[in-house]
This record gives sequence, structure tokens and C-alpha cells, in this order.
Amino acid sequence: MKQFNLLVVAVCVLCLSFIAPAKHHYISFRNADELRSFLNRKTTGFPLISAHRGGPMAGFPENAIETFENATTHQPVIIEFDVALSKDSALVIMHDDKLDRTSTGTGTIGSYTYAELQKLTLKDNDGKVTAFKIPTLDQVLTWGKNKVLFTIDIKRGVPYAKIVAAVRRTKAENNSIIITYNANQAAEVHKLAPDLMISASARSIADIERLNQMGVPNDRIVAFVGTAAPDKAVYEYLHSKGITCILGTMGNLDKSAIANPNQKVYEQLLGNGADIISTDELVLAGAQFDSYRTNKKLKFANLTVK
Repeated sequence: MKQFNLLVVAVCVLCLSFIAPAKHHYISFRNADELRSFLNRKTTGFPLISAHRGGPMAGFPENAIETFENATTHQPVIIEFDVALSKDSALVIMHDDKLDRTSTGTGTIGSYTYAELQKLTLKDNDGKVTAFKIPTLDQVLTWGKNKVLFTIDIKRGVPYAKIVAAVRRTKAENNSIIITYNANQAAEVHKLAPDLMISASARSIADIERLNQMGVPNDRIVAFVGTAAPDKAVYEYLHSKGITCILGTMGNLDKSAIANPNQKVYEQLLGNGADIISTDELVLAGAQFDSYRTNKKLKFANLTVK
């Protein structure tokens, strides 16, 4: 029996040795011009998933570097994340105003210093406590070099100037897009950093014209077209201006995709004109993205799998 048990252990060890480590899908642009060429639709299109809040799943809490890294094992991704301010004005990554849902802390994030926040750990969406810490913006931007694209969402009260300064400090111009919610914010960011790409709400011709009137040129705009699929004509107009389009499926569209997997909701949305889909369903969407890319024989020169 002892020899049999030893044999079982040996076989298990041997099997484990043949399990390949997870491969990572990394996106890398050599410079900001190359990123802009891709987002301005001057190079071959390749649809991408934007992992909402970084792609949380069991054991991986939202807005954690470890979660971002895990997302790259599933897809080449854009990481959407949220920046808040601590009591001592540190730029930290957190979506909610309060800490209770996503961490071992309680109360508002703005009532904690950065040092105090570092004593907390993050919880996944099932409430399971992990060993992962609340990261800073600089830590995230440094980690993401030659790995992912970022769309940087900013909580109320966070100055855009501080975000731009962090992008400059970490030299993250090659993979950063700053999210804005109206033309005034987009104009502010463009004035602060004319070279950076901006995600702007743009669901109509009038929205683009307003952005242009405010001094934001089309070649700096990535259009967020909302969380309901627009008419194909909207995509066609935006594409005619060289503008990449992001559709958010968080909510009803994700729920529809889960309830009707045979309808291939994400593939249909891509076929209708979406270039990027921001979703909470990284795995389900990823399978359909892979199918769509394969059927269209799409390649991405800026992708490395290792």
C-alpha cells in the first residue's frame, strides 16, 4: 500500500509538471503615434475587449493589479479602472466612494490616508477576502507597460491635471486613454495634454460637432456610444471620421448574452460596428471575440502571446 501511495504521488507530480502555465496576451505600442494610428483606424482593425473594472471574477477583486494580470490570460485587453483620492491626496484605484463592498475597510475612501489604506485588503465580488492590496495609479500604469491598454476613469473630485501628471511621470502615453463624460471635460483634458487619446461620450453627429467646437479633434477621440447598441449609421459616421467606437454592455446587453449564449450577442454587436466592447463578462465575450476574429481572419501586429 505504501508503495502504491508513493506511485500515485509520483504520477500526480509528473502530471502537474506537464501542465503549461497560463499564457498572457500582451498588447504593446512602441510609441504614442502607433497607438493613435490604431485608434484612428489607420491600421488593420482588431476588436478588443475592455475589461470593466479590470475583469473581476472569483478570487480576483475589481480594480486590483492581480486581477488585471489575470485578465491578460484570457484575452488581449483594455483595462478600465477607477481612480479616487485618499485623505492625503494619493491617487488610488477604487470604484466605490465607500470601502465596505470591495475591501476590509469601512467608510469613505477619502477619510483614509494612503498608509491607512495599505493596511486593508480587497474582497472579490462574492465577498471573499483576498491578499491583494489597493494599488496606486502609478503602480498600475507602471505594471501595464507593454501589457495592456488602459481607459482611466476618474471619480468625482479627482483633478484631471493629477491624472495627466501620473501618465507623464510613468511614461504611459503609449497605452493610456482618459475617460471624460462631457465636452467640457474632454476639452479640459485636451488642453492639458493635446497628445493623449480621450474617451468621450459621442452618440451622434451633434456630439462630435460639439467636441470639435470645443477644440477636441477627431484624431484624439475614442467614442463611447453608450450602453445600448446604436444604429449602424452611427458607427458608419464615426468610422468615416476615423473614430474608434466603444460600446458598453455592462447591464442589459451582458444579461442578454448570458441568457442567450446561442445568439452570440457579442459577435452580433461587433458585426454591427462596435470596435471595443466594455463588458463584465470577460470569458463569455472572449470566446465570441475569438470566433469573430477567426472568421474574419483578423491579425494584430501589436499582440504578443507568451
